[in-house]
Amino acid sequence: MTDLSLTAFPGRLPDKRQVAASFSRAAASYDSVAELQRAVGQQLLSRLPPGLDPRCWLDLGCGTGHFSRVLGQRFSAAQGLALDIAEGMLNHARPLGGADHFIAGDAERLPLQGDSCQLIFSSLAVQWCDDFSAVLSEAMRVLKPGGVLAFASLCVGTLQELRDSWAQVDGQVHVNRFREFERYRKLCEASGLQVRSLEKAPHVLYYPDVRSLTHELKALGAHNLNPGRPGGLTGRARIAGLIDAYEGFRQAKGLPATYQVVYAVLEKPL
Repeated sequence: MTDLSLTAFPGRLPDKRQVAASFSRAAASYDSVAELQRAVGQQLLSRLPPGLDPRCWLDLGCGTGHFSRVLGQRFSAAQGLALDIAEGMLNHARPLGGADHFIAGDAERLPLQGDSCQLIFSSLAVQWCDDFSAVLSEAMRVLKPGGVLAFASLCVGTLQELRDSWAQVDGQVHVNRFREFERYRKLCEASGLQVRSLEKAPHVLYYPDVRSLTHELKALGAHNLNPGRPGGLTGRARIAGLIDAYEGFRQAKGLPATYQVVYAVLEKPL
């Protein structure tokens, strides 16, 4: 297989231990501000192949378990597995049910047997995985022949308004980095899985002010987790500069925050 690891990725993704800790802390507040996550997950569900009837499904990066419960209702006769790297999310999801087993694990090293699932569903989780080729390799291993990996992720261009506004204030890293869409395409094509569909679509949310956006990112656990991010509190002058710069993007609906969403459906060959 062609080596398409992320060694050439410009700037490392956040350390997965920090990701796990951040999302664990956000478990209680996550669902109250998860508009994007709900919308993207529903779009991903609509892309599942018609007639798909798995005997075992995996919700990879299940978070608070919202889509584990949706999958449990849709495929009520199947065994459901919900996996997340954040223990706090699993502790929140487990009492709400939806899956038969809630598993602490890493998408890059799944604690599952090979050829064990007919569906791996993953909505807005794999953007936090540094080695996405390993995620695809693990999906290839765990899926039964004919099984489906459906994932939604984020790519370059996400939160560009926030990134551009910070760039007018200082040269530091304030916004999470994401892979290029072309990188996703190359990695998927090299995975051995058959690419049934792969597309990018913008999703725009609107906010009355900058603080509403940054508060939501923190409540989601998705605030700045990058290596090289500034430490300590951000000074008032820089916050004021950010607010002034972001106002230049204001539209009739409010301040836009654009997410560039990657939707993919891949199939393990028979």
